[in-house]
Amino acid sequence: MHEPIRKIIHIDMDAFYASVEQRDNPSLRGKPVVVGGLPGSRGVVATCSYEARAYGIHSALPASKAYKRCPHAIFIKPDMEKYRQVSKQVMEIFRSCTDLVEPLSLDEAYLDVTVNKWGIRSAAETAKEIKRRIAEELHLTASAGVSYNKFLAKVGSGYRKPNGLVVIPPGKAQEFIDRLPIGKFFGVGEVTEKLFVGLGIRNGADLRKLSLEELTRICGKRGAILYQHVRGIDDRPVTPNRPRKSIGKETTLSVDVSDFEEMSQIIRELSHSVSRRLMMNERYAGRVTLKVKFSDFTQVSKSITVGRPVQDEISINRVALELLESVPMNGRFVRLLGITASKLVAHHEATVDEPFEQLTLF
Repeated sequence: MHEPIRKIIHIDMDAFYASVEQRDNPSLRGKPVVVGGLPGSRGVVATCSYEARAYGIHSALPASKAYKRCPHAIFIKPDMEKYRQVSKQVMEIFRSCTDLVEPLSLDEAYLDVTVNKWGIRSAAETAKEIKRRIAEELHLTASAGVSYNKFLAKVGSGYRKPNGLVVIPPGKAQEFIDRLPIGKFFGVGEVTEKLFVGLGIRNGADLRKLSLEELTRICGKRGAILYQHVRGIDDRPVTPNRPRKSIGKETTLSVDVSDFEEMSQIIRELSHSVSRRLMMNERYAGRVTLKVKFSDFTQVSKSITVGRPVQDEISINRVALELLESVPMNGRFVRLLGITASKLVAHHEATVDEPFEQLTLF
């Protein structure tokens, strides 16, 4: 007897922090709102409204650059406790539908609705009902992707933002993937995208022409994942989160780098990702580790135990950059960078400062 085709939904709240601020303060609606570091600080953008995105502002962008792109934007320091409370309300809606909820951050999650508590047979109708409840109960919008696996569901949720709903059934999946721009594939960042475009690979159809060996040569381990995804294969189950001992993120660079500024930008993006996952898990890190792998595959790890546990990306970024400065480069090129947060503690166990303030690190 065949297993039923899975029904996976990926829900992504639209400009979450900024939307919460606009909801709670009607005078901000329709205006460019930037949540994160303030102009003149070393802070970065956590998220911004769609009005601000029209000016080229995006998450992990330094606040100073965001200000230059849109001087009349309204900059707001994050209220993480408020966002956590709203996130809990969102997750309650998800869990009223299914116990198979895998949060990725405060504002996005996978749901397996193959069998659900609402008894709705159609995954598309289930996603509509989730979106309706979020709008009606929380006065916020979310975008949803619906498909038979995680990869396609996540791509779908980002396809028609904001307030979108994209359904990718098995029979239409390959056609959809073939048209998908190369930058939309999991693990393809700006650097890898430029590399692929330089090779004449602009969409899924082009990508599918490459063999597993060619993809592995270009992307390392990610090549095998891309080989599967471009054929619509992703068997990862939706797994409800369990307590974690550490939270980390690393990236293998498509082109080896030696320039400190280039590495700093990658560190900033990694810090942003680790911070979001710490917030989602409601944990603070007492220790931060930087991993550096060179082009000759030698590897260096540098760690530091911080004076006060950290969670916000500015603090993580600051520590990681100090660790990077302590790594003896000796003219070598770097092929991988990673950040791991460990010695995790809950909020009530941590003596913490407000986000985006200077922390005592040593």
